[in-house]
Amino acid sequence: MNYAETLQYLYVRTPAFHRVGAGAYKPGLERSRALDDALGQPAHAYPVIHVAGTNGKGSVSHLLAATLQAHGLRTGLYTSPHLIDFSERIRVDGLPIPQQRVVDFVAENAHLIDQLEPSFFELTSAMAFDYFRRCGVDIAVIETGLGGRLDSTNIVTPCLSVITNVSLDHTQYLGDTLAQIAAEKAGIIKPGVPVVVGEAKNEDVRRVFCDKAEACDSPVFWAEEEDVLRRVRPLPDGRWEFESTEFGTLIGELGGSFQVANARTVLTALNIFFHPVLRKILPEAVRQGFAHVVEMTGLAGRWQTIAHRPTIICDSGHNVGAWTRLRPLLDETAKRHARLHMVVGMSSDKDIATVLRLMPPHATYYFTQADTDRALSADELSRLGADARLTGKAYATVPEAIRAAQAAATTDDMIFVGGSHFVLADALPLLTQN
Repeated sequence: MNYAETLQYLYVRTPAFHRVGAGAYKPGLERSRALDDALGQPAHAYPVIHVAGTNGKGSVSHLLAATLQAHGLRTGLYTSPHLIDFSERIRVDGLPIPQQRVVDFVAENAHLIDQLEPSFFELTSAMAFDYFRRCGVDIAVIETGLGGRLDSTNIVTPCLSVITNVSLDHTQYLGDTLAQIAAEKAGIIKPGVPVVVGEAKNEDVRRVFCDKAEACDSPVFWAEEEDVLRRVRPLPDGRWEFESTEFGTLIGELGGSFQVANARTVLTALNIFFHPVLRKILPEAVRQGFAHVVEMTGLAGRWQTIAHRPTIICDSGHNVGAWTRLRPLLDETAKRHARLHMVVGMSSDKDIATVLRLMPPHATYYFTQADTDRALSADELSRLGADARLTGKAYATVPEAIRAAQAAATTDDMIFVGGSHFVLADALPLLTQN
């Protein structure tokens, strides 16, 4: 099989959650451990920083990887889902896994796929672990997929665990209270391994993390309470200026108010990671990692400005927690533009009604659906949008919605594209083409 045929085989043979949702969800670690054992336990061949959380774990993972890479460490990075190409999920020093390695891994392990019947994410995780070992990485940053306790990546024994935050998402799998979801995220805490918690303002959530850390005899560090940032200042171009306690002035390339919490989490994690070996990360590596994370790791879709006149901004926020933070940012940014155009689509398994109520009412909406089985139909999203007093029309595909927004927008307007990773996956090839 060639690369395209291999991916099609994987999507059919090992159903992917990002494509079909619940039908691909296989809780439990038995298959992941069996795969790892059959491959010679690559998940235990190098140090790992394990990252979980409802929102922000992608940004935190990429910032950590970029900074470690700038420090001179050969760094593996495993994240999900991908936006444009599968190979984005598995990177070493920012470079995606070669397509031929994907083809070869599947061919070499077809017997294991037949024998163990892993999910797409279980097999993809095993592929990442194997590739990182082949590349001889010094460190791997591993982002969980769904939850933590039963996530396929949770077979690792990390040197550091990071939990960014907890909000209501994937409630049908993780529980319908913050405490229940926190318990699933806390499942990545391992005996004796320090854990950094980015945000835990809810007392029930904090208690869950405290109890789990105490049971594991694991030191817990609350990033909100760590003295890592003296001042923060938003820059006119959407970036951030962070005055850090230890590394001087940092320019954060990633936009959005939520990047302040992410910066605290990353700086706390770096301090904890480097402390046991009695050495400090190079300040220049921190500055470079923050300032050039997009170029160094290929991160996309985090309040990403695609174009000007009109301004086009993309963001992958797709749940209530993300939109609680996106709404003030949209309101503030829209003040600098004549009109706001919103190209949005959502997955059918989200709390759609609540998210729509968080979207700005004084905008023109282009309701659409991504090319995935999980997408809510554009017509149904338009109907729910009308219930939330959002004015707009339905468009059958993301490109149609974007073209309609571009045709209606003047050079002084702003176009926002988002609502799900899958909308961005359809939008970015169109918006970034030369």
